[in-house]
Amino acid sequence: MVSRTLGPLQSGNRTEGLHPALEHAVDMAVASLRKGGVVAYPTDTLYGLGAHGLNDGAVRQVFRIKGRQDGSPVPLLLGEVSDILRVAVDVAPLVWVLARRFWPGPLTLIVPKGPAVPDSVTAGGGTVAVRIPDHPVPREIARRLGAPITGTSANISGAAGATTAEAVWATVGEQVDLVIDCGPCPEGVGSTVLDLTGGIPRILRPGPVSLASLRYVCGDLIEGP
Repeated sequence: MVSRTLGPLQSGNRTEGLHPALEHAVDMAVASLRKGGVVAYPTDTLYGLGAHGLNDGAVRQVFRIKGRQDGSPVPLLLGEVSDILRVAVDVAPLVWVLARRFWPGPLTLIVPKGPAVPDSVTAGGGTVAVRIPDHPVPREIARRLGAPITGTSANISGAAGATTAEAVWATVGEQVDLVIDCGPCPEGVGSTVLDLTGGIPRILRPGPVSLASLRYVCGDLIEGP
């Protein structure tokens, strides 16, 4: 593959206006993803590896780049809260409450998988992890693509997540179609992961959204890590 890097191009979180060069980068990313390619992009937490989240072959390419075995689920990043209905079924009312309170932001919600999501995303399971990041680049990619994108970290499996484009370039840069450089990721750690498919909400991975913040919305009936 021919890799290209753009940036660093700063673009504020929670804003929809993109730097003109970022507009071009997003268009390039969408064109690549429509062809089954893989791109690296910034988020509010870590740099991610993006493929068309409903394209089984493209998702498996992400696994090959990471050196990761099939059988591990990957999260999906959405452009809009309503996109939950594209990838999930039987969406509980609490999902909408949490999404509208914490998205865009570093909270990943695990919900029942919809029929459009390939098994490569969920490792054959019945649930899917979804999030809207607090960064305009992945949101705009998903919007223009008209589909979710994979949100796994842009690194070799087992290594630390990349917080800069330079770190992405040093590890997987030669294997992706595009690296979009917007400088360091502000959070620098993975998102909080909350499972909402059981009887009681349960934190599977602690992160920037605290247990106290979640309990403020969900009440005390929530299990910590």
